[in-house]
Amino acid sequence: MVTLLAVVAGTLIALGFYRARTVALENVQQQMVAFSDRLTYRLAAISNDTSTLVGMIGSVPNSFLSPPRERLDNKVAALREALLRSRHIDGIYVGYPDGSFFHTVSLADSAWRQVLKAPAQAALAIRIIDRSKGNPLSSVIFIDIGGKHMNEVPTQPTGYDPRTRPWYFTALQQRGMVATGPYQMATTGALGMTISQIHRGNPAVVVGADVVLTTITDFLKEELLTPGSMAFIANEQGEPIVHSDPVMMQNILSALENRDVDAAPDNSGLSAKLASFSGNEGRPMRITLRGRDYLILATKIDNAVLFKGDRIVIAAPYDELMAPANRMAAEGLAIAGLIVLLGIGGALLLASMISSSLHRLKNGADQLQEFDFQTPIVVPSSITEISSLSQAMNRARDAIFTFALFVPREIVRKGMESGSFSSRTAARQQVTAIFTDIYDFTTISERYPPEDVVTMLSVYFDVLNQAVSAHKGTIIQFLGDSIFAMWNAPGTDDDHAENACLSALAMQAALAEFNEGQRLKGLPEFQTRVGIHTGAAVVGNVGAADRLQYTAMGDTINVASRLEGMNKTYGTSILASAEVKARCSDRILFRLIGFGQAKGRHTEIELFEVTGVRSL
Repeated sequence: MVTLLAVVAGTLIALGFYRARTVALENVQQQMVAFSDRLTYRLAAISNDTSTLVGMIGSVPNSFLSPPRERLDNKVAALREALLRSRHIDGIYVGYPDGSFFHTVSLADSAWRQVLKAPAQAALAIRIIDRSKGNPLSSVIFIDIGGKHMNEVPTQPTGYDPRTRPWYFTALQQRGMVATGPYQMATTGALGMTISQIHRGNPAVVVGADVVLTTITDFLKEELLTPGSMAFIANEQGEPIVHSDPVMMQNILSALENRDVDAAPDNSGLSAKLASFSGNEGRPMRITLRGRDYLILATKIDNAVLFKGDRIVIAAPYDELMAPANRMAAEGLAIAGLIVLLGIGGALLLASMISSSLHRLKNGADQLQEFDFQTPIVVPSSITEISSLSQAMNRARDAIFTFALFVPREIVRKGMESGSFSSRTAARQQVTAIFTDIYDFTTISERYPPEDVVTMLSVYFDVLNQAVSAHKGTIIQFLGDSIFAMWNAPGTDDDHAENACLSALAMQAALAEFNEGQRLKGLPEFQTRVGIHTGAAVVGNVGAADRLQYTAMGDTINVASRLEGMNKTYGTSILASAEVKARCSDRILFRLIGFGQAKGRHTEIELFEVTGVRSL
């Protein structure tokens, strides 16, 4: 026994250790995916905001088609709110085919304010390059936060020509929304990109916006999983273009500025490995680089104009990721091992005394849970407490058996699970209710002795109960010769309306066989009418403190009862409401009867006869 327990304990400890590492790895992978998703969403948000503004300016005829100095107030009004609200947009500009240039700059950036020597109250700066007089002349107009012109810096010659910039000629070539960069902005030194497109009113005019990527680089630095982790955005060739390491980022920018791709850092060998991720985007992979294992996740960017087609790469040393989990697992497993060793001795002492008896008691409890009242619970034991418990379980079995004869078993099961039958509580929920009635039952009762009527009713109720139970329903009450059955309470049933209709059809089919037996015995046939309605009802335990009844109340239940009686008016057997049809018309066949007035209701009910089941 000791050897067996030791083997089992050792196996459990090994499985626990393996499971702990697996869970830790799954958590790490989820963190990496979440990090990648957050970065992707941030890129998409920045792209969408900027693209929407550029698209708005470039999609409809407006003042931006006129030369830079014309309709200046209209241009400022169109851009002022967008620039003040979107801090990631460095500036918005328009390049014209003659080399003229209109540029609106947000002065929230201290670098722009210092370079342009802007007044303290200025919120925007308008940079204009005018070529109307031949030589390009540059001037700056300062605008306050309310859109009012403050002052203008005198014109001076400039060598800037927008037609030579990548954002201009790339937009002309691709004839759509394009992104260029990233690059280090000449004026502010910030990392940025440009989103541009041609103006639909004049395909030689290009609208562009500079996007500051500081939030992206900060996000990469701050969200790293471990000290040795790295995150970067790589182009389709696997070359990093935005990096979480500031020094690495500066090297990348220097290489891009010099157009020296070979001078870009190889990112500790990660770039050479990116080609192997072409079929594994979105799934973390474990690879070995320079003798160290890394967990790497590469995710392609498809939902943003910025970096579209590039990939987000997250790489973290495997040993750093798993170090906390390994420590916790080792400590937990050491404690578990000690407890197991101590428990072996106690288990051996007690197992031979009580294990057999407890196993039998457990089987007896399972019998009660499954409503098996036929098998007695016999647990012979020299331990007084176990013997007493066995007797108590037999008494409980007899009590539950008797109780289950008067209450639907599903209600008994719920009471057993909750441990109490005495709570007077009710709650509103969606249910489907059925009411049945035997046509001309009063005449049958007058013609036959009460004993015969009770016998016939008992067999009849067996038939209905089987049809209800077979389709997940519960008979809540027997009301004379009628029954009240309900679906979706007390047990849940997502297809409660469909199952109720199937049950009603099953009742009619079973009653045909029942009535055949009645005819052979010379007894009256039972013609049953059924009403079905779906809706909200208050369901629960209702009654006095010492006498409860599980039932449902409300207009839904009343309508179901009225529908049963309306069968007599329309010569039908199964009447259902429009609410029932709406839930299961894809499976059940209905015939429209029309609108009818139910007794006691002010509004009419749309009536449908349940006629069968649709063939699949």
